[in-house]
Amino acid sequence: MNRRTILGAPLALPFLPRPGLAQPSEPWPARTLRMVIPWPPGQSTDVQGRLMAQFLTERLGQTVVPENRPGAGGQIGTNAVAKAAPDGYTLLAASIGPISFQPLVSRTLYDVERELAPVASYGIAPYMLLVRRDLPVTDLRSFIALMRANPGKYTYNSSGVGGAQHLLGAVFNAMAGIDALHIPFQGSAPALAALLAGQVDYGIDTMAAALRLVQEGKLRALGITTARPSSFVPDIPPIATAGDLPDYDIGGWNGLMVPTGTPRPIIDRLVAEVQQGLATPALRRQFESLGIDVEARGPEGFGALLTELRGKFGSVIHQLGIRVD
Repeated sequence: MNRRTILGAPLALPFLPRPGLAQPSEPWPARTLRMVIPWPPGQSTDVQGRLMAQFLTERLGQTVVPENRPGAGGQIGTNAVAKAAPDGYTLLAASIGPISFQPLVSRTLYDVERELAPVASYGIAPYMLLVRRDLPVTDLRSFIALMRANPGKYTYNSSGVGGAQHLLGAVFNAMAGIDALHIPFQGSAPALAALLAGQVDYGIDTMAAALRLVQEGKLRALGITTARPSSFVPDIPPIATAGDLPDYDIGGWNGLMVPTGTPRPIIDRLVAEVQQGLATPALRRQFESLGIDVEARGPEGFGALLTELRGKFGSVIHQLGIRVD
């Protein structure tokens, strides 16, 4: 991470969902589908992807097989779907890191706007800023003061270079005036394991991955990344207020994407199933248990969300000079 390098690439053009180009040559689905999850098992995107894969299996009458393809901060699996045939049999468990953040800070293996089409997003969830339990701080203000007083001494983790946790941490550090060393891992599980073992000092992760550890007292959460408090964790304040960083307001999204050119009737069927599924009390409760404020957006709403995030954080990342080489 080089904070002094100004983001050289121009921002991508606004994301507009494109209609599928091909038409299905047979009734769909006629065979097994795969849902590529570009993260290791146990990570929030993995949990949500598996929940949706199970629901779609029941609704579509064909098995939707989850397939973990981790690596490069989510780029490996995302690229596999971007390059797949647009026939409706390859789905992407999409998330904010490889879709919204990485194209802003690095040259990705794929072109989000040209190669991937939004289907439906599931909702928005705050991340938590976590510290090892023996770190000598009592709240976010004392944490920031400790970090500022010891530049270069402390370390923060992430689930991979250029991923959401990495960029959330980097933006937080830059806004708070913190100089700390980034230690990337291959997914949330090993990153959290290192934090639990005291091998790193702090990090940002999802409630799905870390809330239980906080509730058990194994880690401490000093703030959440959304400016609005969360009803799921009412005792954890927003970083924006607890750390005097009013511009820090980032919520993570997850959703379903497919290769561009996937027939529109297939996309429409998937949208309908996702929206109906998240309207059912059982599946909705499962997603809410992960700290997600459920709001199922279709292709247009999902595409508008991607455009909004790209414009908002493209300017922030450019202003802060964040670049992943």
